[in-house]
Amino acid sequence: MENIIREAIANKQLLEFVYNDKKRVVEPYTLGCSHKGDNTLSAFQIEGGSNSSKDLGWRQFIIENIEKLVLLDSKFDDIREGYNPNDSRMSQIYMSI
Repeated sequence: MENIIREAIANKQLLEFVYNDKKRVVEPYTLGCSHKGDNTLSAFQIEGGSNSSKDLGWRQFIIENIEKLVLLDSKFDDIREGYNPNDSRMSQIYMSI
């Protein structure tokens, strides 16, 4: 699964997956390790649902909780406002755009 995420980050390709029983489409930006020790994806959600009140925007996803991951053909070019390559929510960054 991490290889697909790495490919998506490297090529700025959208990802689609199910997380907390909700289908999501995201622009993947950073793969790393959270301060709790979970491998985590920092991404900007552009479509889909959420269990919180905020459906779209910046999100962190624990990799082991991602299901039905699909690398989409669609790409994104612009860097979203709020992107931080030194994401302080992560103790270690493995890869970022």
